[in-house]
Amino acid sequence: MTARQYWSGVRMRTAQVTADPDDPIPHTVTLPAAWDDDAASALLQLAPTRGTDSTAPVRLSTEAGRWLAELDALKASPGTTDTASPGRSLACLLLLRQLAPSATLWQGLHDRRPGFVINLAAFVFDGIFAGDAFVAAIRLACDMLRRLQTETADSLNGELPLFDAPQQANAPVAADAEAPSGPAGTLLLTNLDACLAQLGLDYDSDIGRDAACALTWLTSSLARQGAGPVPLPPAAFPIPGLADVGAQIRDEIDADDDATRRAPVETGFSVPGPIDALLGVEACGLAPVFSPLQADGRLRPSTIARLAHRGLTPETALAAALAGDTPLPQPGPMAHLAMHRALTGFVDRMPARPDPLAPLTTRVRLERGVRRPLPARHGGFTQRAAVGGHRLYLRTGEYEDGSLGEIAIVPARESAMVRGLLESVGQAVSIGLQYGAPLDEYVGRFAHTRFGPGGTVEGDPVAAYATSLLDYAFRALSDAYLGKRLPDAAPDAVEPAEPDPMLPLAMPEDSTPPRRKPGLRLVG
Repeated sequence: MTARQYWSGVRMRTAQVTADPDDPIPHTVTLPAAWDDDAASALLQLAPTRGTDSTAPVRLSTEAGRWLAELDALKASPGTTDTASPGRSLACLLLLRQLAPSATLWQGLHDRRPGFVINLAAFVFDGIFAGDAFVAAIRLACDMLRRLQTETADSLNGELPLFDAPQQANAPVAADAEAPSGPAGTLLLTNLDACLAQLGLDYDSDIGRDAACALTWLTSSLARQGAGPVPLPPAAFPIPGLADVGAQIRDEIDADDDATRRAPVETGFSVPGPIDALLGVEACGLAPVFSPLQADGRLRPSTIARLAHRGLTPETALAAALAGDTPLPQPGPMAHLAMHRALTGFVDRMPARPDPLAPLTTRVRLERGVRRPLPARHGGFTQRAAVGGHRLYLRTGEYEDGSLGEIAIVPARESAMVRGLLESVGQAVSIGLQYGAPLDEYVGRFAHTRFGPGGTVEGDPVAAYATSLLDYAFRALSDAYLGKRLPDAAPDAVEPAEPDPMLPLAMPEDSTPPRRKPGLRLVG
């Protein structure tokens, strides 16, 4: 008789998985019986003991027990009440696959900011979004992040208080005191499309985007409550019951007397990684689910939910597809970009702007080397900045899909030669972009180039120091259109001056001038 393993009342199973395809040796991983092998591989990647003992089994109860015990032992943050057992609540949220900490907490990396990833689809039960449970999970995660900041703030890279006096952990903070330095952590939302599917909403629809805005606004408002201004609420709350929850949050924010000031918690969307696989996410962050099938050929849960809301079963949907109908339309190439634009402003950190595929006619024209000109009236932005005291204007032009098609780098007060060269560079890059040249190639060539003028950047937070005007310009373009913020390059090191060589030739120190050979001299 084989004994069954349980953790917190949940039946567990043992799987033999590898962390990556190149690892020939499988590892033993114990996790809930309802979780798949992808979650087992993700847990194996998150285990901090995997590098020390590759043969040791990995158990979810052991790996999660480390950070659960650490969080359970933290003192309450200022302005909050101490809960009985936050670790038990976090364990329940993890087993329900509603919430999981970031890799920094799994691996005990206190020199990096912690965070939590929240699976939106796991809060939908029978087509109804559990708003009260969602609010409770957000508040618990924010409380834990603020407690961690109180205990481990001195361990963060670049934030060591060299001469600051120590403060009491539970001492109240006056209303006129300075806010806590830096955010306490990050809350990352994920699996948005699967959440909308279970609610019966299409990803590529106005009501679907309104529902996504309501969810993100609610998350940001809870994360900033008592820590600063909150974003304005969206115009509509199409999710049943969520409007009442939002009204309650607004009333609490209006009634806040600022007796204590809390550290802010940043919000955003997740990126691909082991945490999403551990939570069983179908689509990372705010990305849509483009395929209705899983890797093994079965229907995705979001596909089954969408069919059920349309009154279809898998059998009837298959019959309709064989008859030539489209029972379940998939999101178009512009749906991801439309969702990205709708959610901009409701969270602190947006992922890289999606680059949808151009229509077939456009791609054929670009392959044949035909220029794609910008329309007469187009969008873009103008950024004014200064590099080492030299002012310049960076102007961009965008196509209808938001992609970059034109740039202009205009210095304010430079010589005619510098101004002409920068304008020529902008025109050359613009022509290349309109013929289909990738922007990341230009960024790789011109970012971190070193020539004067260079120095401190003023007027744009994308960079603090630039080695040249082109370095700043293309790093700003990378941040705006590629979603990649490149780091600052180190200032030029002052090299010691070498002594000038002796002219015409350097003479050895111990050498003496040669003596002339004796010879005959005629005397007249």
